[in-house]
Amino acid sequence: MTKPLNHPVIDTAGLDVHGESERLRALGRAVRVELPGEVIAWWVTDYALIKELLTDPRVSRDTYRHWPAWGGGESELARTWSLAMWVADRNMITAYGAEHTRLRKLVAKAFTARRTQAMRPRIEAVTERLVAELARLPAGEAVDLRERFAYPLPVEVISALLGIPDEIRGDLLRSVHEIMDTSAPPDRVKANELTLYRLLHELVAIKRERPGDDVTTGLIQAHDDDGDGLSERELVDTVLLMFTAGHETTVNLLDQTITLLLTHPDTLAAVRAGALPWEDVVEEALRLEAPFPNLPLRYAVEDIDLGDAFIAEGDPMVIAFGAAGRDPKVHGDTAAGFDPTRPTRREHLAFGHGVHHCLGAPLARLEAAIGLPALFSRFPDLRLAAPADRLRPLGSFISNGHLTLPVLLTRSGEETR
Repeated sequence: MTKPLNHPVIDTAGLDVHGESERLRALGRAVRVELPGEVIAWWVTDYALIKELLTDPRVSRDTYRHWPAWGGGESELARTWSLAMWVADRNMITAYGAEHTRLRKLVAKAFTARRTQAMRPRIEAVTERLVAELARLPAGEAVDLRERFAYPLPVEVISALLGIPDEIRGDLLRSVHEIMDTSAPPDRVKANELTLYRLLHELVAIKRERPGDDVTTGLIQAHDDDGDGLSERELVDTVLLMFTAGHETTVNLLDQTITLLLTHPDTLAAVRAGALPWEDVVEEALRLEAPFPNLPLRYAVEDIDLGDAFIAEGDPMVIAFGAAGRDPKVHGDTAAGFDPTRPTRREHLAFGHGVHHCLGAPLARLEAAIGLPALFSRFPDLRLAAPADRLRPLGSFISNGHLTLPVLLTRSGEETR
């Protein structure tokens, strides 16, 4: 393949996700970029255009039907591309048209608002236990709050919701974590893919043998009024989607919100005093630090003439949800700043938009609404143990969090209570 010229090359290690999107925004609402494997895609940063595209029937997420380069999963690209896992799954998030309607209807039967609200006591119990464990640590000791709080809270909640048994959870988590390393070489990606799907099929087999009152059991049993249920591939990929999105996004939401509050003491003081609602803090954090700032891929079902850009039929697109949240046309000159009082704090697309809006968004918000106040109430002296500019990103252009979040829970010499 001849290497294309003059297209910005995306840093898949995600070392400067927001800076990169701002540089691309300066080039236009939608610009062509180069992804790994010399794949050329449109990178869309404009809030209004993203909302338009996400509700446009000429835009699809079905890689098998609408990306010619994929060859129905049989092309060399499909077999070797380092980002293949992000576009190859078959579930409601990648389905198009009637197929999406069918799959979302089936999933919604198992993943209801009632079931989400029923998780509140468990979220409260997990939060209470994690905070108590933190309080027992030696005073003045640096603690990785991502590892000890932001990570286990949503992991335990989604594992309970999906019915993930203890004997498989650790291996499954490690394999899912590998997906987030978007700079990994293709051979390592492929090896992890094989491991991940082996574990997912093992999980489904366990739940068939030992069904429970959980979402995975519900998905296994799910079918619509005509008996048109999930295929085995759709079932496995739906569990993968819900497990991955159900914890990784919330881990990042907790991680980033904690970081923002610890680096904005006036805002933290206001929310602690009750002068600022926690809900507004969470929405502003979602706007400013979208948990998944970029998500490949979508495809043009037919030619889309934007006037300032022409997206040809079959062209792939990356929707930059993080850039949409920082669009100065929506949020003004302070778009890159943290201000939970801004009138446009809810004008973000962190959970998607249109038919693909995340079904798990209420659960993520509920976990943040319970976990964050409990953490900051128990540790009034909570502060970063390292300068904010030394916090390292995950190493992903898709998942937006920190490798570690070192904090001090108490003042030096203070006894834990």
